[in-house]
Amino acid sequence: MADKDVENKVPIYKLKTTEEIMKYYDEWGTNNKYDKDMVEWDYTGPKETVDTFKKYANNKEIKIYDAGCGTGLVGVELKKNGYSNFDGVDLSKKLLDLVPNGLYKNLSKSDLNKPLNISNNKYDAILCVGTFTFGHVKPQALDEFIRIIKNKGLICFTINEGIYKKYGFDKKINELTEKNLWKKKEFFKSNYISSKGVNAWLGLYEVIK
Repeated sequence: MADKDVENKVPIYKLKTTEEIMKYYDEWGTNNKYDKDMVEWDYTGPKETVDTFKKYANNKEIKIYDAGCGTGLVGVELKKNGYSNFDGVDLSKKLLDLVPNGLYKNLSKSDLNKPLNISNNKYDAILCVGTFTFGHVKPQALDEFIRIIKNKGLICFTINEGIYKKYGFDKKINELTEKNLWKKKEFFKSNYISSKGVNAWLGLYEVIK
């Protein structure tokens, strides 16, 4: 983990505050540079996550929450695989403005580190890809995900390997498991950003209520 020096692999990983990160995203979104970089870096997170998710989500009509949707890369993969009922949220208005028209049912700007203005048990599934990373969303967001998801709903996420223990995701995952709030379906090391040598843990859990 730390011995791979993950924090220095990608410029945004070095930023610490939300303000710094938002400024970076505003500039990154200009001329669609963000999406171009994702292609150049061989960012496989969205495809890998949706490929894992679809093994367990056979009903294509379920209501899905794409937490930290960015420019809609996960939404594109969901649509390719026949899903059509999904909402997206991101903290960066600049990236949300780059989401293809009509891809999501609803788009909203929100901070996933804070309580969500969403009713209990609203969604059947949550996907969170590329958002649990340096300087971004912290482990407590998983508590909110469980709150807004229905019984037997699926939560599928990536966690950058460099913050898995550093931010306490390992402890939060164990805590939720020990409290019998969810059960593991998948948990493995994914390629994530292979060209940069950055891996992520990819997890899929079923919520228990």
